[in-house]
Amino acid sequence: MPHAIRVHQFGGPEVLQWEAIDVADPGPGEARIRQDAAGLNFIDVYHRTGLYPQPLPFTPGSEGAGVVEAVGDGVTIVQPGDRVAYAGPIGSYADVRLIPANRLIKLPEAISTEQAAAMMLQGMTAHMLVRQVYRVAQGDTILVHAAAGGVGLILCQWAAALGATVIGTVSTEAKADLARAHGCHHPIIYTRDDFVAEVERITGGAKLPVVYDSVGADTFLRSIDCLRPRGMMVSYGNASGPVDPISPLLLAHKGSLFLTRPTLFNYIATRDELERSAAALFEMVENGQVRIDIKQRFALRDAAEAHRALESRLTTGSTILTI
Repeated sequence: MPHAIRVHQFGGPEVLQWEAIDVADPGPGEARIRQDAAGLNFIDVYHRTGLYPQPLPFTPGSEGAGVVEAVGDGVTIVQPGDRVAYAGPIGSYADVRLIPANRLIKLPEAISTEQAAAMMLQGMTAHMLVRQVYRVAQGDTILVHAAAGGVGLILCQWAAALGATVIGTVSTEAKADLARAHGCHHPIIYTRDDFVAEVERITGGAKLPVVYDSVGADTFLRSIDCLRPRGMMVSYGNASGPVDPISPLLLAHKGSLFLTRPTLFNYIATRDELERSAAALFEMVENGQVRIDIKQRFALRDAAEAHRALESRLTTGSTILTI
């Protein structure tokens, strides 16, 4: 019988319960997939805690990969036997699941299902950040917070491939080495050095056109201090907690700044947008400009342990839950 992680109340990692489930035959427009792995992401924590509330009970997880077992009426995008991956809708912490077939992407031969489970959400997020939210160009100098994390490592590599100089924040020397090996030219150990002062030093006082901040409360206001006039503050996560409200006047006082809070699912809402984003990601991985490093593996039934490691900042790169 298939199993899944289920959440019946919001809370800490202990609310992630391993339970037997029934999975129906796919209805019109649906596919049933047997999963090989699911990706672990901070958005899963936000769903679990209720920061981004979901109707209870629910199965968390926003990305996964596996093989199509069956399809419902009207499905032509995929067929049984296809290796597929996806980012959203939630429900990936499961052996077997139903999903709208139009959210599935068929995998190239060169990309394994485990690799795909580790990169769809994070990789398409990186694509959104450097090609759509702010179009990184050769000669730009940018700041990436959590540079040794899952999105961070991909973002550093992608931006470096575009010709940018990448500054990144990390918490340890080991993470600095990891970020440096993935395209980060100037890793800053924020537990030791003031990243605002370091940005000033590295840029000779010119500051930055863009900051990518997934940390949230601990870094937001000081990230704004790293921007040059008319720079863009991209807040795309809350790893340290949600950002307190600010007055729009702050953006004026700091130099007519732009502020955005992008969500990937608004950038891959249509089938065409999804396919273009996935194709761009696959191209970067297949040509070697972006490496997907799976640094941690947990059994799906041990999802609570994986969440504890993620929230304790003990993970680097990508983490998958294997099935």
